[in-house]
Amino acid sequence: MPRPFDALLSVVVPCFNEQEVLRETHRRLSASLDALSIDYEIVYVDDGSHDDTATILRSLQSDDDHVRVVRFSRNFGHQIAVTAGMDHAAGDAIVLIDSDLQDPPELIGEFLKRWREGYEVAYGQRTERDGETAFKRATASAFYRLLRSVTSVDIPPDTGDFRLMDRQVVEAIRRMPEQDRFVRGMVSWVGFRQAAVPYRREARFAGISKYPFRRMLRLAIDAIVSFSPLPPRLASFTGLATLGCAAAALLVISALAIMGRGLSLGAVVLLAVLVLGGVQLVAVGLLGEYVSRIYRQVQGRPLYVVRETCGFGGAPDALDRAA
Repeated sequence: MPRPFDALLSVVVPCFNEQEVLRETHRRLSASLDALSIDYEIVYVDDGSHDDTATILRSLQSDDDHVRVVRFSRNFGHQIAVTAGMDHAAGDAIVLIDSDLQDPPELIGEFLKRWREGYEVAYGQRTERDGETAFKRATASAFYRLLRSVTSVDIPPDTGDFRLMDRQVVEAIRRMPEQDRFVRGMVSWVGFRQAAVPYRREARFAGISKYPFRRMLRLAIDAIVSFSPLPPRLASFTGLATLGCAAAALLVISALAIMGRGLSLGAVVLLAVLVLGGVQLVAVGLLGEYVSRIYRQVQGRPLYVVRETCGFGGAPDALDRAA
């Protein structure tokens, strides 16, 4: 379906301790959007920063009527900040982009072309990843390929949250109340027509990565648990494999006993206890992961709490967003 040329484009930019890069981010982002000859707004979401990010965002908003600012009461996490940006964005199309300039704002024009061609989603697909260690590139590649092999949703490899989405897609995602969110997986799950836009990912302009290995691991767990039936089945498969090993071991021990070369009873009991105990702990751990997620969901707490908004005109401030 053709898109209107008088549409409003919203750009959502989550920020956490990005004082070194924010002004350059805004300069490049504004220049890229001005060149598109489209009405736009930039929604910055301050995810509980404790540096001068909030001060810089207020300054940007006072100097630029296109800027909107949402400030959290504390750090709620990147995926929640992205969600809050979508909640507050008013555009007919919404772009998600991080503030570190690894994803080039200049690519938004290509996203917009795909949208005008009738695609509901245009996502950036990384062909190269500058400024990253060999370990991070290898683990990221392995993660995306593992994710595609074990999930029930076709999540494109080598993609992040850098993408454009039609308002219809955003509204579908906003109706999904998950506490543990994996936005790129949710976008794939809702479907619609989606197009890849290849690009070379640049090194950070300044500052340090806000996704160390621990957070990347947490995101990977959220992705697999939220979109794959594998973890609970893994416990069942492990139990069946252990049962098969126990049966084989019993045959071997019986054969050795018949031959007069049996193992000591203590060694056999110890081995059985260790194997069964390990399997049980793995199964209980997997069960606990799901129970903890169910508990967080049924608590019904809001996904985030907003401390302050500015630049939204006469619209009332959104204090929170219920799960």
